[in-house]
Amino acid sequence: MSSVKIECVVNERYKIGESPVWEEKDQTLAYVDISGQKVCRWNPVTKHIQTLNTDAFVGSVVPRRSGGYVIGVGTRFAVVDWEKQTVTTVAHVDQEKSSSRFNDGKVDPAGRYFSGTMAFEIRPGEVERKQGSVYTLYPDFSVVKHFDQVDISNGLDWSLDHKTFYYIDSLSFRVDAFDYDLQSGNISNRRVLYKLEKDEGIPDGMCIDSEGKLWVACYNGGRVIRIDPTTGKRIQTVKLPVDTTTSCCFGGKDYSELYVTSACGGMDEAALASKPQSGSIFKVTGLGVKGIPPNSFAG
Repeated sequence: MSSVKIECVVNERYKIGESPVWEEKDQTLAYVDISGQKVCRWNPVTKHIQTLNTDAFVGSVVPRRSGGYVIGVGTRFAVVDWEKQTVTTVAHVDQEKSSSRFNDGKVDPAGRYFSGTMAFEIRPGEVERKQGSVYTLYPDFSVVKHFDQVDISNGLDWSLDHKTFYYIDSLSFRVDAFDYDLQSGNISNRRVLYKLEKDEGIPDGMCIDSEGKLWVACYNGGRVIRIDPTTGKRIQTVKLPVDTTTSCCFGGKDYSELYVTSACGGMDEAALASKPQSGSIFKVTGLGVKGIPPNSFAG
């Protein structure tokens, strides 16, 4: 689409910028730098970035209805009091695995926090296989494990009718769908929705728009692709000025802006010289479609 505009709005070299989520109340963008071990908030009006440092890799950040955030940090779920700059652990997972950590996560329509784990990366996109699992943190801080044998647990979202859970295990190079029960939070009947083509890279973070289409950030593909879940076909590609695109979310006053995070971890000087904005955050406008407000954790 000729009207699509891409702008670098946060020109930082985040090692692994990830998990962007728009905060409607404050009109800010929250996100993490996983291996930089920080949770960030960016104000698009003032351009100011606030930062909270964590004591371990932080995979994702989600808003909490009662204020603040919940994060997956190391192998712990923790609540964040942003005003006090405190992080309080509420649950542990994968305690028998010293080399595991949380990766991407998101809140479901009922206010539960879904997040998955993975082994620490040897280098970007390379891990000990089948070490991850997918969990849900319930509002009472109890945890349910859905399944294991995951390589790199990544993007996730839910259909607009709340009947389907979409999920990415990056090294499968596909987007999967599950039947989803809103009342219980249970998922079942896993099937393949879309298999990435070779030049599209590694599927990473994901979000959904108001038309029920999925937007998937493709690491090493330098793009975000739009997928129609009803047909399983790619219907649009937006190419970014970096290769290491990691995740995306809609934001802005009317959710018409797509924010895309990226990474620079593991890149050598030559690679950084050729793609100097790697690790930055980009705003994509003119897509002709809007997103939906994010869910907040109910606990």
